Amino acid sequence: MNNAVNNGDDGIWSGTWVAERLGVELVGDDALTGLLGLALRRNPKRAHLLVSNVLGKHVPQAPSVVHGHGFALGRRVRDLLGAEEAAEAVVLGYAETATGLGHSVADGLGTAPYLHSTRRPVAGVAQAGGFEESHSHATSHLLLPEDPALLVGDGPLVLVDDEFSTGNTVLNTIRALHERYPRRRYVVVALVDMRSAADAGRLDDFAREIGARVDLVAAASGTVRLPAGVLEKGQELVARYEGTGAASGDRSAAGARETARQAPTDPHPADDRTRRTRPGHVTRVDLHWPRGLPDGGRHGFTPQHRARLETALPAMTARLAEAIPEGASRVLVLGFEELMYAPLRLARELEQVVAAEVRYSTTTRSPVLAVDDPGYAIRSRIVFPAHDDPADGPGERYAYNVAGGGFDAVVAVVDSAADTRELHAPDGLLSRLAAHTPHVVLAVVPSYIPEPLYAAALSEERPAMLPEPLRGPAFSSYPPEEVGWLLQDLSDVTLEAPTEEREEAIQSGGAHYAESLPVEYQPSEQYQELFHAALDTSAARIAQAVGVVTETVIAERSPRPVLVSLARAGTPVGVLMRRWAQFRHGLDLPHYAVSIVRGRGIDANALRWLAAHHDPRDVVFVDGWTGKGAITRELAAAIEEFEAGGGAAGFDAEIAVLADPGSCVRTYGTRDDFLIPSACLNSTVSGLISRTVLRADLVGPDDFHGAKFYRELAGTDVSVAFLDAVAARFPEVADAVGGAVKELLASDRTPSWEGWAAVERISEEYGIHDVNLVKPGVGETTRVLLRRVPWKILARAGAGADLDHVRLLAGQRGVPVEEVGDLPYTCVGLIHPQFTRGATGADGKAVTV
Repeated sequence: MNNAVNNGDDGIWSGTWVAERLGVELVGDDALTGLLGLALRRNPKRAHLLVSNVLGKHVPQAPSVVHGHGFALGRRVRDLLGAEEAAEAVVLGYAETATGLGHSVADGLGTAPYLHSTRRPVAGVAQAGGFEESHSHATSHLLLPEDPALLVGDGPLVLVDDEFSTGNTVLNTIRALHERYPRRRYVVVALVDMRSAADAGRLDDFAREIGARVDLVAAASGTVRLPAGVLEKGQELVARYEGTGAASGDRSAAGARETARQAPTDPHPADDRTRRTRPGHVTRVDLHWPRGLPDGGRHGFTPQHRARLETALPAMTARLAEAIPEGASRVLVLGFEELMYAPLRLARELEQVVAAEVRYSTTTRSPVLAVDDPGYAIRSRIVFPAHDDPADGPGERYAYNVAGGGFDAVVAVVDSAADTRELHAPDGLLSRLAAHTPHVVLAVVPSYIPEPLYAAALSEERPAMLPEPLRGPAFSSYPPEEVGWLLQDLSDVTLEAPTEEREEAIQSGGAHYAESLPVEYQPSEQYQELFHAALDTSAARIAQAVGVVTETVIAERSPRPVLVSLARAGTPVGVLMRRWAQFRHGLDLPHYAVSIVRGRGIDANALRWLAAHHDPRDVVFVDGWTGKGAITRELAAAIEEFEAGGGAAGFDAEIAVLADPGSCVRTYGTRDDFLIPSACLNSTVSGLISRTVLRADLVGPDDFHGAKFYRELAGTDVSVAFLDAVAARFPEVADAVGGAVKELLASDRTPSWEGWAAVERISEEYGIHDVNLVKPGVGETTRVLLRRVPWKILARAGAGADLDHVRLLAGQRGVPVEEVGDLPYTCVGLIHPQFTRGATGADGKAVTV
């Protein structure tokens, strides 16, 4: 398929097919046929469609060409107005087709703020105006400026549309706005002026009627000559080609001329010529879109916004470039309906930094017949369901000239309101694209929602932006893409204290456990061998639990979850869940680690960072396992406190865990209490990162919580080896995961809090009277032996190999292991109650009571 500016294959004008069959003529400037082709659409008001070759909507085009045409028109408007009037101008573009063009015209003017109409209502934003588009299939346009004063003033209003045909839409807009916000001058801008002779004089008459000057600037002019009965004839032609399967749809057969004789098929018959037998890979890229920068002109886009975007473009584009495979020769950046400008600017920048040929177009609401003929403008179409919960209800959406375009990669750019379950569904846009290209890259731009004026004022008093997440290898031994740590690096601070000193200070109330760190346990050779043996034995079991919890999250919580591990035990699980999503779905999920401290809550600054970069509704908190459910309750209370204090709403406090032996959550991989080898060690299985630290002299009100990176332990680090060993078992458990998830989703998973009840019973039965000193489950018991002063271990009778490492550690520390018959957990660790250093014997071993 040839998407050159002028013509299609073999130099044939891309309006020939329609012209020959309907007798439609395009008459005008020599440049006209280079700018426009023709297609047909099912529309009761107009059968033909003028298809622009330079708009970047239906026809993939070089982004420099698309932006350049709009920019040049903006320069012409500036010259027409003169410097003084141009400095007071406001640019208004039309949704959806001309939103990017209007932005580009504003770029050419240089100093003009920009607003485009929208078909998406936004809660909390007052409507400043609206109008109808007479010939369109979707007519209602809303004007929703963040600043109502944007449309007030006497400076020129520049109205931008892709074509100026009858002039009805533009004149109706000016009339409606002029009644509320009168001006002395208007400028109408279009790529092509296609008015008929009868319509040509209406502009001057209209200007006299409203008492204002109205100018017109267009790149080319001409007219469309339509023979009698063309509407009916065009509708019949559309019906015939769609009904016979000759249309080149998402799943169309070969070219229209070869398939016109085939029997009728479904409305979007298969395109075997372009469909791949194996779907392409989908990679998600975090652009790090600047906080507070609008995604476009829906609510206004000022010269200051433009300057911020220009500054951020190189770094954002570099992230996209890294995701494009080496050797790609042809790349498409695909925008989304009204979201045209941000993808265009990214594509324009990408064009300059990659060796591949870059093209740009966007998806659309407009239904157009596709015919695979070199003389027809719309050679193919991809059909998929709407994925932004449109106000007018669900329906089909389209991407034209993508299938069969020979693209080695497609970069799909959507706003966060459109990053929904429907986008990621089996029949959604991403899957449809993956059928036609080996690589799909998804980039999501945060949907800008204006803050109330009082909130904007408060935001000026907020502290400076929080730093970006720490990543390996500078912080942690994990590869940088595996996890971003929303922590501050305290590696140079001495925080370790002897275990007995820490325990005495904690139990006496003199210090909180998060104010210091235990001395890192150095495993013996025997213990390391036990770890590797346990990993070999349990890797498949863990892999299945990882698959189950990840599939449950994607099915129930979000199709594009943002994984947020509770550092540090949750971090290896979060990495494994991310790897499963890549393995099973081709998803590249964001993953971060944050600090949560019992009695102090979650790091509120980390939540603020997450809310600024992601939709809180997509955040899924991840932990390794539940014990009695203390952290589950801690997180719920912390989220409630965060929102009550004015923090962003939408965070779901339910934790997704690998194992839920305490029956504390609904989202889990298993409720069995078994050995998870990552619990056997400390930092050397968690990226060499310490437990998190919260101390007033080190962590200020505007800081992330802290942690240390134990670089010196690299020689004994098994963090990545643990991940690799589990991930290697993904293929063999994939079928079992599918069955387990189906069964799990149909079951009653309401938490029973059985573990909490057991802990309370044990606390009283053993005379401890403090549930915080009772640590149930294999993982928590291991922590007691590694970090605290253990008193005794309760083991369920017949627990077997899952407790080999617990028995070894208990023997090393002289801690008795007591077998219990009715224990709901595999084991429970009891911290020495009312500990003082006098409670240990001269040999340093715990005294049995």
